[in-house]
Amino acid sequence: MNPAHGAANDPPPKPATNPAHGSRPGPTSLCQPLATEIETAVQAGLSVQRIYQDLVREHDFRGAYGSVKRFVHRLVQVHELPFRRMECEPGEEMQVDFGQGAWIAEPDRRRRRPHLFRAVLSHSRKAYSEVVWRQDTETFIRCLENAFRHFGGVTATLVVDNLKAAVLQPDWFDPELNPKLRAFCSFYGTALLPTKPAMPRHKGKIEAGVKYAQANALKGRTFGSLAEQNMFLSEWERTVADTRLHGTIRQQVGTYFTTAEQSALRPLPAALFPCFEEAPRKVHRDGHVAYQRAFYSVPPEYLGCDVWVRAEARLVRIFNQRFEPIGVHVRVEPGRFATDDAHIHAHKRVIIERGADYMLERCRLLGAHSGAWAEGLLAQRGPEAMRTLQGLLALAREHPVLELERACGRAVHLGLWRLRAVRQLLLQGEQVVQVDFLQVHPLIRDLSHYQLPYEPTPNSAP
Repeated sequence: MNPAHGAANDPPPKPATNPAHGSRPGPTSLCQPLATEIETAVQAGLSVQRIYQDLVREHDFRGAYGSVKRFVHRLVQVHELPFRRMECEPGEEMQVDFGQGAWIAEPDRRRRRPHLFRAVLSHSRKAYSEVVWRQDTETFIRCLENAFRHFGGVTATLVVDNLKAAVLQPDWFDPELNPKLRAFCSFYGTALLPTKPAMPRHKGKIEAGVKYAQANALKGRTFGSLAEQNMFLSEWERTVADTRLHGTIRQQVGTYFTTAEQSALRPLPAALFPCFEEAPRKVHRDGHVAYQRAFYSVPPEYLGCDVWVRAEARLVRIFNQRFEPIGVHVRVEPGRFATDDAHIHAHKRVIIERGADYMLERCRLLGAHSGAWAEGLLAQRGPEAMRTLQGLLALAREHPVLELERACGRAVHLGLWRLRAVRQLLLQGEQVVQVDFLQVHPLIRDLSHYQLPYEPTPNSAP
């Protein structure tokens, strides 16, 4: 069980009276004759100032306040409750921490000390060690992943202190964890439990484990490179740390891990945790966020809001402040825009962006002649006809559909494929009066009156 599971494990010191009278001051103290009264007042929880005032008022005490204070401090002893040792079931907990590694003398004769990462399984004390140059979140995650892979499984909980790579805002009851580390724990199926601030004994096993590695493996040694020190630590863990008889569990660490804990670890995921970088960003007025000089769209309702951008090797994922996914894009080169069509508001969407099929269907809905003229226009003029089709749909909002249908029918008949021709035909339809010609009227003679009499020619048949 993790000692960080409850604050009741660490009660404050509790004062209690000392029953041994041998600790009382000698007869030279003016408080000695009133020792019984002072003990009774201390057991009642009275302050030294209150005890002094009562002694002066009720017993005519002639001594100084300092004399009473010294007598009470000698009389009262602080007894802390013993620490409760917390042991864990197999596979339940892994504790991790950083310390200082051994010196590294680089080829340019520059000496540097890396950070020593160490992880210890709380049940068997099996450990993993690695030195790194940085303690940022990405490095910390890779160290944790290397430890899980080294052990061949994952523990149910992960106990760390409040280092910045893991905890953004320390809080015993509700810490704010680094989002990237939270995603890592979700990926591996473990729970992160930071210790109480300024309470190192909540992870006492790793505190002792780091000191053991520093004293036994690295003290007094110098290495030529980071890789050389890590190779040494790997061999030391195998030949020294795993073969030792641990003083608490009284078992050989490596053997005990194999027989008692390894099978209790949770299985590893099939793949490694994806390597990514993330940062907060504000959505610009154009509905995009900038990351590494490239631009990625978000839904229009997040305009001006703060979001999180997570960049992987090939993808860029965008999350809101509740870390709900709101967009995903393929990474683009600096200076380029990645815009999802679903992120364009309907009021900002140009109809021409919907494509030729959509616009032809809209024209066909106006009528057969309008649809025929639109199809002929697209066949005659190709892609440049897209904006003309947009103009035809605009005419439908200005003129009755029957008039537009009539104009389009005449335009198709005359082979006119310009929008201005359709406009002119619409105007002509408003100005020209239709005249119906009569076939029969009293003033109209029959056509037979205009025929010449028949005279046969010499060559004609009788």
